[in-house]
Amino acid sequence: MLKIGSYNIQKAIGVDARRKPQRIMKVIRELDCDILALQEADKRFGPRASTLDRNVLLSETDYRPVPFATSDRSLGWHGNALLIRKSIGILDHRRIDLPTLEPRGAVAADLTVGGEKIRIAAMHLSLVGHFRKKQVASLMHQLHEHLDYLPTVLIGDLNEWRDGSKSLKLFEQHYEVTTPGRSFPSPMPVGSLDRIITSPEFTVRRAGVHKSKTARVASDHLPVWAELALEPAGHLAG
Repeated sequence: MLKIGSYNIQKAIGVDARRKPQRIMKVIRELDCDILALQEADKRFGPRASTLDRNVLLSETDYRPVPFATSDRSLGWHGNALLIRKSIGILDHRRIDLPTLEPRGAVAADLTVGGEKIRIAAMHLSLVGHFRKKQVASLMHQLHEHLDYLPTVLIGDLNEWRDGSKSLKLFEQHYEVTTPGRSFPSPMPVGSLDRIITSPEFTVRRAGVHKSKTARVASDHLPVWAELALEPAGHLAG
């Protein structure tokens, strides 16, 4: 079983308007995921420094970041970071440009988990519906036209309020979209903006929203998670 999660940490600024990275670290420990995607992990301007201390992350948790950053002060790229258990191997990783008016992007990593090869793509999509559709179409093209096939999980803040939206329907040719639950805003969530999207080799056993006392104040989003079972490698598509 693989536990995967997604968490928009809003640069570690809580709903009380105070930046407290230690609260985010507490929520990360509570989640106890094998793979965790973060959005808004880095500050947006200047050197785009991470709001989480890389050294604390490495020394006090079982996680390491996939090396997407373009500087040693960042944790990810366009704020997208992937934290993985130290036992998980990294085969390849890439930054993915997406069409947008805003500085947005996605990241993807090919990993080895328990002897199986999988691909994880993490994203933070546009606030504008027109660009969300363009971004999903671009992501699908880049993942399925230029890369060898692997069982794939897509995770992140899709900024999409409706399960039946046109942008989510673009995933349906290759994936199943799971909406773990309402995750925004964290004190009293009404929107299911954060989703986990899986290729056919994965079965979603359980999924949910993490609603601890700390999570309700640490960011404006609650983290989402899912427990996945993976079919053996012999079932890979050609």
